Amino acid sequence: MKIKPLFDRVLLKPVENRVTEFGVYVPKETTERSHIMKVVAIGGIAGEILKPEDCVVVSKYSGTEVISGNEKYYVMNQYDILAKIEEGSGE
Repeated sequence: MKIKPLFDRVLLKPVENRVTEFGVYVPKETTERSHIMKVVAIGGIAGEILKPEDCVVVSKYSGTEVISGNEKYYVMNQYDILAKIEEGSGE
């Protein structure tokens, strides 16, 4: 099944595992729902700022969960995305 978001919606996939700024590995199973997600697909209107593979920070309970095969995705309005994570900004 292929999922294509419409209008100003964005399809996101939770980041499976992450490493803290101190180098500590945090497996997904030990955390609540991730606030950090990766952009998979973008609706027509939302493509001005985001592109696939961007990492973003989202509101905790935003979006609608969609399961395709063994993968869990979230479809949400672009306005529920709080920030785009840019690597190496040094700020």
